[in-house]
Amino acid sequence: MDSVKVISTGTIQAPSHNNGNSSQTIELTPWDLQFLQLETIQKGLLFHQPTLASNQNQINHLKQTLSTTLSFFPPLTGRLIITQHNDHNNNASCSILCNNVGALFVHAIAENTTVSDILQPNYIPPIVHSFFPLNGVKNHEATSQPILAVQVTELSNGIFIAFTINHVVSDGKSFWHFVNSWSQISKGSQKITKLPSLQRWFPNDIELPIRFPFTKKESQNRSSSKKLPERIFHFTKEKIAELKSKANAEAKTQTDETKISSLQALLSHIWRRVVRCKKPDPLEDIRYVLSIGARPRMIPPLEDDYFGNAAVFAGLAMKAEDILEGGIGKVGLEMNKLIMLHCDEKIRNNYECWLRVPRLIEVAGLANDNSLATSSSPRFDVYGNDFGWGKPVAVRSGGANKSNGKITVFAGTEEGSIDIEICLCNGILEALGNDTEFVVPISK
Repeated sequence: MDSVKVISTGTIQAPSHNNGNSSQTIELTPWDLQFLQLETIQKGLLFHQPTLASNQNQINHLKQTLSTTLSFFPPLTGRLIITQHNDHNNNASCSILCNNVGALFVHAIAENTTVSDILQPNYIPPIVHSFFPLNGVKNHEATSQPILAVQVTELSNGIFIAFTINHVVSDGKSFWHFVNSWSQISKGSQKITKLPSLQRWFPNDIELPIRFPFTKKESQNRSSSKKLPERIFHFTKEKIAELKSKANAEAKTQTDETKISSLQALLSHIWRRVVRCKKPDPLEDIRYVLSIGARPRMIPPLEDDYFGNAAVFAGLAMKAEDILEGGIGKVGLEMNKLIMLHCDEKIRNNYECWLRVPRLIEVAGLANDNSLATSSSPRFDVYGNDFGWGKPVAVRSGGANKSNGKITVFAGTEEGSIDIEICLCNGILEALGNDTEFVVPISK
């Protein structure tokens, strides 16, 4: 594998005749604003070489269809506006100006890198992070940096399409809504299946824009934690069903409300095996941080196509000895209780608490030496993204927001399977790979 060479960069705007919202300003919620100090969302798709007339025709087609798609997603061609207010303790406000300044499009090549070079290793090759644009850019920098950037990297026998989207503007569900829509347009559809709902959710009595204390923190060089290896583990549908059955049997769950889900069982299993590998003090508190979707939990529910952030973070703390000795059922049940606790009232209370005491998230506050944190979801439609030359063969994430204990969840290529990307020190990842009770890692 060699380095990535940039062929061209350019700006993609929505067609002016379709961009009726070009002057729209979108105010932001606490769900959005909390991400200002973090880096962007970075996810990408790996394809075998498309059989099109020429590479340049392929690139031009992607640019044209991206432009068409952006007409349905005006926030992605805009910029953030951060205003400082000197007359208030909460001294800043932030909004999205949908001014159609444009998204970044990068065409690059890694001519000596193959699809197998990306797929076969158990550990993510370092070159993958070079497939992503806007590396190291924090969300608050979108006052001048693009909200959306796409990099299309040609490999010797394939193509990697990487997407970088500002996390203040979009969560994972909205991220994949956009990607699904672009692939649909690229494949030849004249319209997208579902339009994004751009209206943010606010309580009736809230004063807009929301004001909060904010001081820009300059981007720093990558810390040592960001250089930790990342390894992919594949869990089959059968393995997941086995874990779910075992968890519910141990927990003696009786109702649908208390029943441990497939994902809860899988995450509990991962948590227990990681703790076993780390060998902490039995009385040490270990945390697991979850991102819990708010859309279906609100009353009335938010639109499924709500475009923005609609999730809350929740942490579960348990003693190391309870995690290891209690079994997957006890851990899974505690995780289930935490998630079920987040009903409409709980989510609204968290929202109002943030308004009283605003808090911006930092990476170290999510995942660190004695905690794990999960992002993304196996429910996102990853492998349905056919841009006109076939479905992807893999999904990978970029280097943004990576830290010790970061776990990224993706749907697997086979229906019902799940791929788990884990960022931990090499010794722990090796121990997991050699743990016969954990899972057989993706084979070479």
